[in-house]
Amino acid sequence: MSTTALKPADIKVFSDAAMAFFGHTTDKRAAVKTAYLMDRRDAVVWSDFQGLIELGGQYRGSVAFSAPRGLLSHVLLLIGEGDYSDASHRDIVGEIANQMSGYARRHFGQTMDISPPRILTKPGDVADVAPGAVPFVIPLMWERYEANLVVRMTCA
Repeated sequence: MSTTALKPADIKVFSDAAMAFFGHTTDKRAAVKTAYLMDRRDAVVWSDFQGLIELGGQYRGSVAFSAPRGLLSHVLLLIGEGDYSDASHRDIVGEIANQMSGYARRHFGQTMDISPPRILTKPGDVADVAPGAVPFVIPLMWERYEANLVVRMTCA
């Protein structure tokens, strides 16, 4: 872990968590596409369902996982879940956010404050907990679906 600046490995931990979720849960690996910085700090990457964790301590910010309904329905099908309600879809993004939380804890250590995962229902729900941080978007492909991780982190 870096003590001064955010390093690529500090961001990669979140894509590793999402990829591990798909690999372990569905036996089908996700692939990371080319990551990019958003043009504006206040830009939002939004899909049908979002799970978010907020971070504090040496770094502060948030990490969101955003996925379309079709991707989450496919996951539910593969795990044998017969309930395709919004609540079941929210459970999946919550599980992915929880996995990101666990990976962040191992990577950054016990001094990192990590909020419990929460589900976002509208774009305005994303709090600006990292003023000055430009959102870093990591697109993930799983099966034929694209999901996105949005990392907003800065040094405290």
